[in-house]
Amino acid sequence: MIPATGLCVGLDLEKAKLPAPYCDRPDGFVAFGCDVIDATRHAASCYKMNLAFYEQYGKEGLNAMYAIRAHCGSSYVVADAKRGDIGNTSAAYARAIFDDLHADAITVSPYMGSDSVAPFLEVAERMVYVLALTSNPGSEDFQRLNIDGIPLYERVIRTALSWPRSADIGFVIGATNPGELSILRSQFPDVPFLIPGLGSQGGDEQGSIVANANGPAVFNVSRGLLYTNQTDSCMEWIHAEATRLQAAITSRL
Repeated sequence: MIPATGLCVGLDLEKAKLPAPYCDRPDGFVAFGCDVIDATRHAASCYKMNLAFYEQYGKEGLNAMYAIRAHCGSSYVVADAKRGDIGNTSAAYARAIFDDLHADAITVSPYMGSDSVAPFLEVAERMVYVLALTSNPGSEDFQRLNIDGIPLYERVIRTALSWPRSADIGFVIGATNPGELSILRSQFPDVPFLIPGLGSQGGDEQGSIVANANGPAVFNVSRGLLYTNQTDSCMEWIHAEATRLQAAITSRL
C-alpha cells in the first residue's frame, strides 16, 4: 500500500556531515540514522534510503544500511536505487531490494523500456517509482526533449501507465519543477508522485505543495533536514522541522 501524502525523510547518510554529537562515535553513522528515524517517526509518511550513500563505504556501509532499515520497522521504506537493466538483471535487482532488504518501493530508470521494469512490478504489494522529471540540472539534457509536441517526461508517464500493474507505478517529479508539476498533476490527478529536491537542491517548498494540489505524493527532504543543525540539539531541531514540514504538506488535504 502506498504511503499517505506527506513527508518522506531521506536517510542519505554521509560520515563527513554527521552532526557534532555523532562524528567522533564509533557507532555514529548507525546511531545518527536510527535517532533520525526516532525523531521523525511521528511525522514521516515514509523513509527513502539512497543506497549509494551506504554502498560507498563498502561492507561497513552495507551493514549500516541493513541496521538502519531494520530500525525503520514497519514504516514504509523506499529504496532509492534507480535500477533498470535487461530482464534477468532487473529480476536480480528486485530480489535484492524486495526479498533481502525488504523495501516497500524502489526507484527505477525507464530508459531500457518495459521489460527492464517488469520484474519489479512482478513482486506483489510493492511500489515502483519511475524516473520522469528529476530535480537535477542535467534533466534538461533528455527529459525535456519535445517529441511530436509532447515532452519526453510526459511520454514516459503515459507509456508506463499502459504497462501491467500500472496501479503500482508512481513517478519521480522534482520539486525544482513546480510549473511542470502543476500541469502533470492536473493531467494525472490520482497517480502517486515522489517529489524530491526540497531544501538543499533548491526545490520550492510552498510552490511544490501548491502545485501538487491534493494529489497523492510524498515530498522528500534529505540534506536540508539531516545536516542543517550541527549542534548537540540537532535531534530536537530535526523533530521540530519534520513536524513543520508534515503540517505544511498536509495543510491542503
